[in-house]
Amino acid sequence: MHPFGLLLTSFLSLTNAASIQSRQTTACNNSPALCSKSYSAITHFGAHDSPFVRDASTGYSISGNQYYNSTVQLSAGVRLLSAQVHKNNGDWHLCHSSCDLLDAGLLSDWLKDIKEWMEANPNDVITILLVNSDNATPLELHGEFTEAKITDLAYKPVSTTTRPVQWPTLQTLISAGTRLMVFVGSLPTASTTVEQSYLMDEFTFVFENNYENTKFSDFSCIPDRPREVKGNTEQAISSNRLALMNHFLYEVGALDIQTPDVDNITTTNSPSTTAVGMLGASLGTCQQAYGKAPTFVLVDFFDEGPAINAVDAINGITPTGRIALPARDTDTNRADSGFVGVKNLAEQVQEGKKPLKGAWIYAAGQWSFGGINLSGGDLVTK
Repeated sequence: MHPFGLLLTSFLSLTNAASIQSRQTTACNNSPALCSKSYSAITHFGAHDSPFVRDASTGYSISGNQYYNSTVQLSAGVRLLSAQVHKNNGDWHLCHSSCDLLDAGLLSDWLKDIKEWMEANPNDVITILLVNSDNATPLELHGEFTEAKITDLAYKPVSTTTRPVQWPTLQTLISAGTRLMVFVGSLPTASTTVEQSYLMDEFTFVFENNYENTKFSDFSCIPDRPREVKGNTEQAISSNRLALMNHFLYEVGALDIQTPDVDNITTTNSPSTTAVGMLGASLGTCQQAYGKAPTFVLVDFFDEGPAINAVDAINGITPTGRIALPARDTDTNRADSGFVGVKNLAEQVQEGKKPLKGAWIYAAGQWSFGGINLSGGDLVTK
């Protein structure tokens, strides 16, 4: 063979070897081991009510389910973001139960932040789950995604009504540039167009266990939604729906208002398998019940536990590429903010204003749950 031919052959061999080595070492969702796995064959770690944050930006609202914003969550390893969508003054906002209680801003702005993060992290598959509280149409939601210029990243299923037997691998989604999975619970009966088909109706493709839990013994793997498979695990699994495991507790406070249970969060999010109510134990129980690990798990205060260790364990990975979290605000700051919120509302009343009921709940809840000392000052006299 001509010397040049030998040189070219050697070069191509080295190039192919390097390409194979690159594919073997490139991490998908923080692990090379996950690249060849089907989207449905791994557990995606999720932040429940992701944009509703308990920090200085919200006055340390007790309605907040997370301590860090959505892009910080993603950098730390979260791969599923859930949020509630409400209509507020003609626009689609992210609001916690009511926009009077906690408004995290425009849906399109949140999506823009997620797009920016995804562009900086091209080897990650991200899932968004939107709770469609005010029945936005596919066209209206599509407008929000279009405004954020994120639709090109979204995966479109072969069918919007028939569940696939086999989902693509993470590497397939990444290579195709369609690494954003979007589920909406639920979409109105009007069908989506081909252009909008990336908006997958949640309960066509997913089933959930119960979510309104106030004690450890409430946690269960039994399907709760959709109604079609409620109470029937065998039917839920045989329907080829993906399993979503809700794993968070509520605390019932004044006026029977439910707020995230912070007092028990270390146990709730524990990766341990030794006791009922621990995340590690619940994942193992549901894995046994379903014959495979849940596809999704949602937790409050994702950094506590640390919950992500339980998901890494069930995925069988040692993660790479995650960014350490910054320090959190102190409890003193939260309590002080709660007191200030109540005092500000009292001053508004003195001025003849009429604060919304949600504002009272928001501030009073911060105050009472924050454990404020009543010696902090007189609320109504100056």
